[in-house]
Amino acid sequence: MELYHGRPADSEGRLPREMRVYDCLDALGISYERTDHEAAGTMEMCNEIDSVLGVLICKNLFLCNRQKTAYYLLMMPGDKKFKTKELSAQINSARLSFADADDMLRYLDIEPGSVSVMGLMNDPEHRVQLLVDEDVLKDEYVGCHPCVNTSSLKLRTQDVFGPYLRAVGHDYKTVHLVGED
Repeated sequence: MELYHGRPADSEGRLPREMRVYDCLDALGISYERTDHEAAGTMEMCNEIDSVLGVLICKNLFLCNRQKTAYYLLMMPGDKKFKTKELSAQINSARLSFADADDMLRYLDIEPGSVSVMGLMNDPEHRVQLLVDEDVLKDEYVGCHPCVNTSSLKLRTQDVFGPYLRAVGHDYKTVHLVGED
């Protein structure tokens, strides 16, 4: 794996959803580093990607309430455990569960394994609320996928939670997750 600055030299073999991420970031003047890799299916692969980028990739979970009337994208440190009960109390939404792949594709234009804050650019109706664990905001950089799980990006946290979210019309709610038993 190599580290690249900016977008790929050409779009051959890349999905349009990935290229739209680079178009958006470039139009906003947001700099980023990128690495291309096989689909990350194991923790070892994720650790290798983190090492190349020099940042811990966020765990991104696409959640919904039982009635499927509220959808959430949760960003949290990759090494923290997710406890549904802990989050439910903070957002006043009981019975949270993982949203299904059809909703993920419908609202974020993302498939399982590729969930990312970058998918919010595909949610102009603001159906998905962004929830961010406070520890993510403490780091200088954030790691995420460009809507595909065969590439990963390293961006300045302030760029993601400032110009990027403003440009895509989304806000976020900070949550406190302990993630311990």
